[in-house]
Amino acid sequence: MNPSPTEATLDIAGAWVRGGTSKCWIFAAEAVKAAHLELDVLLENALGSGDRRQVDGVGGATSTTSKVAVVSRSTEPGADVDYLFGQVGIEDRVVEWGSNCGNCATAVGLYAVQEGLVAIYGETTTVRLRNVNTGAALQVEVATPGGRAPRAGDALVPGVESGGVPVELTFHGPFDFGDAFPTGQAREVVSAGGVAAQATIVRAGAPAILVDAESIGMTGIENAEDIAERLPILTAFRAAGAVLHGLVQPGEPAPNAVPKTGVIGPASDYRASDGSLVRARDYDVAVRMLSMHAAHPAIGLTSAVAVATAAATPGSVVHSYGGGHRNSLRIGTLSGVVQVEWRTSPDGSIEGVSLHRAARRLATAVLHVPTAGDPRLMRAAAGDPNASAASLAVPA
Repeated sequence: MNPSPTEATLDIAGAWVRGGTSKCWIFAAEAVKAAHLELDVLLENALGSGDRRQVDGVGGATSTTSKVAVVSRSTEPGADVDYLFGQVGIEDRVVEWGSNCGNCATAVGLYAVQEGLVAIYGETTTVRLRNVNTGAALQVEVATPGGRAPRAGDALVPGVESGGVPVELTFHGPFDFGDAFPTGQAREVVSAGGVAAQATIVRAGAPAILVDAESIGMTGIENAEDIAERLPILTAFRAAGAVLHGLVQPGEPAPNAVPKTGVIGPASDYRASDGSLVRARDYDVAVRMLSMHAAHPAIGLTSAVAVATAAATPGSVVHSYGGGHRNSLRIGTLSGVVQVEWRTSPDGSIEGVSLHRAARRLATAVLHVPTAGDPRLMRAAAGDPNASAASLAVPA
């Protein structure tokens, strides 16, 4: 007997994996396709979008814990695994497909090893990833001690007190000046919200706008509450950056997830979010990033790639503070210091940017996705063959 419309649910298996400072629900592409429903609706209902608490779903009610990846073996040359990344709205019923997430990529790498999507070789196993959203090529080196898929580890990252499996994530370039700086300038004056500021428009890892802190009356070592007070002006700069990146036309609303928006300042002593003292001598540049409509608790890895690319480029707002002289950069974030490293080619372009992270599977579960009230879901629950099936492609 079929359930009544008010009781109907669709079941889908998934894994909940922490990657770096994010938590990501991972679904196999085959399981998503078998659901025979629109992917956006599936994810909005599964995570509980439309409620800032996401209380009727498995979302975490923050931008760093309301993320998903749909994963499959890749058929593309040079890639082992394809993943489609979605930033799932919290108060808004929306899924944004316009960006990538490096923290979730580390989670996908561990998932691929644990699920047998790649063969395990020795003490470290390489997983070559293709991000479907952007076409970016990434490589994940997952610790596989004893030639086995690990369940736990003791690697730590700033912003997370517990350990995870050691993972090294590399974003493959090349990130050269012509492609990475779409306006053709390492630094320029950008006006937004009635303020003119020095900024760098860079596209590496993800589109980003990096604003000089002093230009907007900030320092770069603000806490989360300070960032919240400055959201109106920072949101205005994100909108201006979206136009300069060609993501939207002037007057059109900017996406929530991109461009990544950051404030850049000189190294100064500050208190991290856990109360610990971070000394200026222990890092190179202060960075405060937005994540959707709030301060990021640390820094997204795609943002770190953008900051590193700017640091390696003379004239940028990051380079001006003295970072990037050793093909590495220590970034002072709200949660502490994150180090990023890069390799350059003879012509000066960046071949790849790497970060050390940690990942851990938190749960393997079957989600009971509610279908009541949405005719698309109700048709799928009843087995309607005309209900649209999701695919591993960026939704229009």
